[in-house]
Amino acid sequence: MTAGIDRLEVAANIAPIPAKVPAWQRGYARRLVAIDLVGVVLAVGLAQWLRFGGLAGEISTFGSLDYTVVSIAIAVIWMAALSINHSRSARVIGSGAEEYRRVWLATLAVFGGVAIVSMLFKLEIARGYLVIALPAGIFFLIFFRYLARLVIRHVREKHGRCITRVLVVGSASAVRDLTQSFAREPRSEYEVVGACIPGPVPRTKIDVPGVGEIPTFGDESHVVGAVTATNSHAVAVTATERLNGRGIRDLSWELEKLDIDLLVAPGVVDVAGPRLQMRPVCGLPLIHVEKPQYHGAKRFQKRLFDVLFSGSVLLFGLPILLGVAAAVKLSSRGPIFYRQERIGLDGDPFEMIKFRTMVDGADKMVHKLAALNESEGGVLFKIREDPRITPVGKILRKYSIDELPQFINVLKRDMSVVGPRPPLANEVRSYDDHARRRLLVRPGITGLWQVSGRSDLSWEDSVRLDMFYVENWSMISDLLIALKTVKAMFGGSGAY
Repeated sequence: MTAGIDRLEVAANIAPIPAKVPAWQRGYARRLVAIDLVGVVLAVGLAQWLRFGGLAGEISTFGSLDYTVVSIAIAVIWMAALSINHSRSARVIGSGAEEYRRVWLATLAVFGGVAIVSMLFKLEIARGYLVIALPAGIFFLIFFRYLARLVIRHVREKHGRCITRVLVVGSASAVRDLTQSFAREPRSEYEVVGACIPGPVPRTKIDVPGVGEIPTFGDESHVVGAVTATNSHAVAVTATERLNGRGIRDLSWELEKLDIDLLVAPGVVDVAGPRLQMRPVCGLPLIHVEKPQYHGAKRFQKRLFDVLFSGSVLLFGLPILLGVAAAVKLSSRGPIFYRQERIGLDGDPFEMIKFRTMVDGADKMVHKLAALNESEGGVLFKIREDPRITPVGKILRKYSIDELPQFINVLKRDMSVVGPRPPLANEVRSYDDHARRRLLVRPGITGLWQVSGRSDLSWEDSVRLDMFYVENWSMISDLLIALKTVKAMFGGSGAY
């Protein structure tokens, strides 16, 4: 039929060997046991040392029983809880916040249980011991796992290892979309190695822009052979009309014999996990997508965070602000601050404040430099070596120091600490209905665009990140973005 089918015929002559969990996942899970053990021992040991000044301390109710025994018992129970909560499951390790959540829940369960047992049996375990052990344990466990995750990401980026090979079942366009989504993140665990396209298959490969060619292996009836031919670890089924619910069920049975994971991509893009809820209805697993929340308690929490964060930065950063103001004033002619009209919440204009980093009157020079615009998409105006930038301004831009006065905008309710990039009026005029949803929340001093490449991003990527934030924003995401911004500022990458 096609070259893809020929490859399957060769693979069919080989007895299929049941695939196992990728070797890197098994090895990584084993190392996590040792890493967790070190974290747990450090936590209980530190608590015992700080509370009692040594490794022995008696429990008043049981005179012969010391805290060394208590520490060992808690450590054993703690390690068991981490295993029971599947914190080292191949489906969560190495990526996503789910791994940290399971560590957190296991730790709380252990100390909640210890507190209950202590109260019921009147063991009177020192509260100071528990107060130290609990936060210390959470810190050590999450920090050590974070370091382990960094190692995995480094190996993926530099050596192309620690990868889960995926066979995609779906239409050619769905295969392209999923492949590009995986390739967009260089630290992604998944790599598409082949595809099965339901229906007639007139092609032997699918060309994916920016990635390369993905070989095809017939239609949905050839999935098992394609798994063997590509040595895949998982099969991802994308939205397809030809492969119905019964077909997916039968496929799951076939893959179960090979110990292959089945992933189902519902075709819903840029929706974060907290907005997705699986609800079984009449035997059908339905995915309920919660509506984005922009009002009520979440908006109050965001405003409170904005006021406290901005007030702290302006108060404690006052010496820096004064020093930068003097440097800007003495290095070039013109005002200290640069004020520019931007578009904020619901399309209302406001005046954004920044330290001036360009020569006075730089706005009037834009039309002369239009041919040098390096921004992909043509909407933004960015030049890597902009001749209008002053020597002091170049330093301020590299480390985003010029944006510190924007915290005044935050206090004035024009902006938020975290949000979409504040657009110009001419940019908003070019928005389609999709991009206009960025105006549903206040623009931010920082955001996903700031920690994902800054000026190196294309217009399409900038819109995609802003839309993801608008659709899924939460206080946890704001805190994580704020922390990542500090790293981006000191790194200075993508700023010009």
